[in-house]
Amino acid sequence: MRISFTKMHGAGNDFVVIDARNLQLDLSPAQARHVADRQRGIGCDQILVLHASNEADFAYRIFNAQGGEVQQCGNGARALALLGYELLGAERSQPPEVLTMQSPAGLVRARVESSDQISVDMGAPRFAPSALPMDTPQQEDGYSVSLKGQTLEFGAVSMGNPHAVLTVPDVTTADVENIGQALQQHALFPESVNVGFMQILARDAIVLRVYERGVGETLACGTGACAAVAIGQARGALDARVGVTLPGGELMVNSVPPDQRLWLTGPAHVAFKGHIDL
Repeated sequence: MRISFTKMHGAGNDFVVIDARNLQLDLSPAQARHVADRQRGIGCDQILVLHASNEADFAYRIFNAQGGEVQQCGNGARALALLGYELLGAERSQPPEVLTMQSPAGLVRARVESSDQISVDMGAPRFAPSALPMDTPQQEDGYSVSLKGQTLEFGAVSMGNPHAVLTVPDVTTADVENIGQALQQHALFPESVNVGFMQILARDAIVLRVYERGVGETLACGTGACAAVAIGQARGALDARVGVTLPGGELMVNSVPPDQRLWLTGPAHVAFKGHIDL
């Protein structure tokens, strides 16, 4: 089966997007791994598959590079918003001012702010352990665990997918791979977890590295940026609007009252289009 795709990226996070609104397509884990393979396939952090929806402008599913399906991807949602804006603009008299996208984690609203700046409403952070899920009896401001011969302190939050965030003095020296792998495999997280390493520069600026579930360390993680900011805000260390510097670029997270929904803003671009045989 020959499938057309669009290769996109946002702050270094890269995606293969497949418009399956008029296709009968159900990717298997093996097919997803093939598409994501950087040597034998196209190569990407995640695969995003668009589907028709009766509740939104379109729906989407997300597959990570190891073939597993996940609930949410902030940078992927921004990339989809840019592509959806173009697709719907070509199919209708004019594109919608606000896009609605049905994700596995719920309805997502998005705005195209400019030719390369896309904002998505990532929803309100959920700190209840059951939301991640996390195997602990009650919600705490912070948690601790013994790993690699040391005690690690972290915050935990769901942004439609699970995140553990460690505050570190310097992200450049953080042991991202070893700690990330160990925390992902810990019994606290029955469905694994994305692990963020946050350095706070000021009340409106952080530096972040993220070890993603099913991917490894990535150049950027949109939900990871939101999770880090949410935990920093809950502790009173960060303001409502925070710039997030990741290895792949800059993102902005803005907390909007009354329910403190987090809007994620940053770049998204089309790299190229093509087709692949599955």
